[in-house]
Amino acid sequence: MTEVPVAEPSVEGPTQGKFDRARTAAGRYAISAAVLVALFLAMGGRSSIGVWFSAVAVGLTLSTAAIGVYLTFRVLNFPDLTVEGSFALGGAVTGLMMTNGYSPFVTLPVAFVASASAGLITGVVATRLRIHSLLASIIVTTALFSVNLRVLGRSNLPLLSEGSFLTPFQDGFKDFIRSTFGDDQVRHANNILAIVMVGVFVVVIKLVVDGFMRSELGTAMRASGDSPQMMRALGRNTNTYIVAGVALSNGLTGFAGSLASQFQGFSDVNQGLGLIIGGLAAVIIGETVFQPRTLPQATAAVVGGMVIYRIAVAAALTVNIGGFRFDASDVKMVTAVLLLATLAVTRVRNLGAT
Repeated sequence: MTEVPVAEPSVEGPTQGKFDRARTAAGRYAISAAVLVALFLAMGGRSSIGVWFSAVAVGLTLSTAAIGVYLTFRVLNFPDLTVEGSFALGGAVTGLMMTNGYSPFVTLPVAFVASASAGLITGVVATRLRIHSLLASIIVTTALFSVNLRVLGRSNLPLLSEGSFLTPFQDGFKDFIRSTFGDDQVRHANNILAIVMVGVFVVVIKLVVDGFMRSELGTAMRASGDSPQMMRALGRNTNTYIVAGVALSNGLTGFAGSLASQFQGFSDVNQGLGLIIGGLAAVIIGETVFQPRTLPQATAAVVGGMVIYRIAVAAALTVNIGGFRFDASDVKMVTAVLLLATLAVTRVRNLGAT
């Protein structure tokens, strides 16, 4: 009797799939690390470490705004330009309160609420008046320019003499840096302290947003952006969730505006100009590099994308090519080029996958 060979059990399956995903992720992270090392060398190596610290600090400061942009563009499917005005509104409210003696920490939630109100108006205009989200946000942003001028009383308000959320910890942290790393490194103390403190703010906000989006209200908000027809079939008013989501997005942006004004030492009515491009760049870079599969992974990827984006901008402004170098006034052009390059890489990768 002929013996029938028995096939060995295949190792292909969930285990192999996890292994392949892990290997792909490891490859992406290795490439990202190689790019960061190349940027580090291009910026002058250890001699430019201060530029690196500054870029990371600014990237973390703007990362809650990037999370806000992610919520409107990816979760709600609601293109929103209000963030450029609400970011400046957060900074304007911060400047007004700090010059009137309020604690820098008190200004943060107030800036969140003020900017969330701007997002609320955009959401109501778009949903109740049935105006396209882009047009509604342009109208509100235009009005916010005048509002911000009213709040500040001038186009620019210096805050260096008013302190910041870093002030209570600066002296002690400088002493710690001096005793641990020497006098040479004290010049980096302010940026390192900003990275630590803003990093704590960002982690807390990210966890709160992740938890909220897993709640019943957050799930309904995500469904309103992903499948509005299904939500209406279930008897839910999607407009309510869209308005709430846009308000949350702009509140996070205003919080970032408050942090940025305190860190940079001034409030300006134009400080949100171009923020939407930076936010979109952070979203696209984060999705391209980290390829998140869940919402918590996506918010973390957006934070990482904003930090990478700010490092890339700093590197581009530092590099000297044949005697030509970019000036600080070229930052918008550098931003546009970086965004186009990221979109091109994403497009090529998607074509290769198909």
